[in-house]
Amino acid sequence: MLPHTFAHPLSGLGWNGERDEQFAHLAEAGLTPGRIARIDRGQCDIVLLDPDTGELRTVRADTRPVTGAETVENPCTGDWAAVDLAAQPMPALAAVLPRTTAIIRKSAAKRSDGQVLAANIDTVLIAVSLAAEPDLGRVERFLALAWESGAHPVVALTKADLVNDAEFIREDVEAVAPGATVLVVSAETGEGLDVLRACVGGSTALIGQSGAGKSTLTNALAGAEAMLVQQTRSVDEKGRHTTTTRELIPLPGGGVVIDTPGLRGVGLYGGEGLGQAFAEIDELAGECRFDDCSHRTEPGCAVRAALADGTLPERRWESFLKLQRENEWIASRTDARLAAERAKKWKTLTRSVRGLPVRK
Repeated sequence: MLPHTFAHPLSGLGWNGERDEQFAHLAEAGLTPGRIARIDRGQCDIVLLDPDTGELRTVRADTRPVTGAETVENPCTGDWAAVDLAAQPMPALAAVLPRTTAIIRKSAAKRSDGQVLAANIDTVLIAVSLAAEPDLGRVERFLALAWESGAHPVVALTKADLVNDAEFIREDVEAVAPGATVLVVSAETGEGLDVLRACVGGSTALIGQSGAGKSTLTNALAGAEAMLVQQTRSVDEKGRHTTTTRELIPLPGGGVVIDTPGLRGVGLYGGEGLGQAFAEIDELAGECRFDDCSHRTEPGCAVRAALADGTLPERRWESFLKLQRENEWIASRTDARLAAERAKKWKTLTRSVRGLPVRK
């Protein structure tokens, strides 16, 4: 059930005064505002205020009018959009409002394109299962992705009821999560859920591997069986893909959570989140004698000194270098792709000016 206890009917879904201003000219065109709850095969479910009844309802709409070639520009779960309810043969998205934040990962294809996982979120909730020993390198990768989005990351160590040393594990995870909140939770016993609810007000996107307990957490936050839950395999604690699409779920006290499918690969897209995910390395680099220190052989290198005395673990440094190399590769591929696209557009424009047929 959607909440109806807010000053603006869409406030419970994250609407604010800034959105009023952005939507003003669209309202004059007779369009209706709403938030995308789910996208599937060129159509979406969008929650909006019915102009006839004044009640919130979910409408199926065609996304094709605003779907472009660039993946990161395509509509996504969490987007605020303008809907043309009078369009035929079905309602259609007419525009997507500017995003405040967005989780973007490199697409699974061997290209430099990005894929938006969720938009306009305040918190990225990273689910990490304690049923198996957490992979700190993967946690760092998720954190970099979260910081990159512009939202605040919270790490939820799930299934705490399955281990006896959850607090010790939390300390290890906290060591690789500067600036992030790390919680130990159990949907089975209720441990940590009250604290978690207090940390995820507003709009929250839930990410993690399959089997990390994301759908279970969604149900716990929603106070209902909003998402189907399946058991992990006992052999390797790997999960099945219970969630197959990104879905926005309204929360009872206001706010929403966006549950996402399990992520096998987490390729970064951009790199701005590395500085926050590895804040202590960024701070150490600022103490080096030379501004352009490569942290290899230069005298007065604070990073090398920290590695030598154990203040900076070698594993964490290697993890940072790996993600940095990935970002450099993505940046080079993106620059090459954009350059090729600009050259193609210029060639097309030149041929059209000369009156020559445009090659497709």
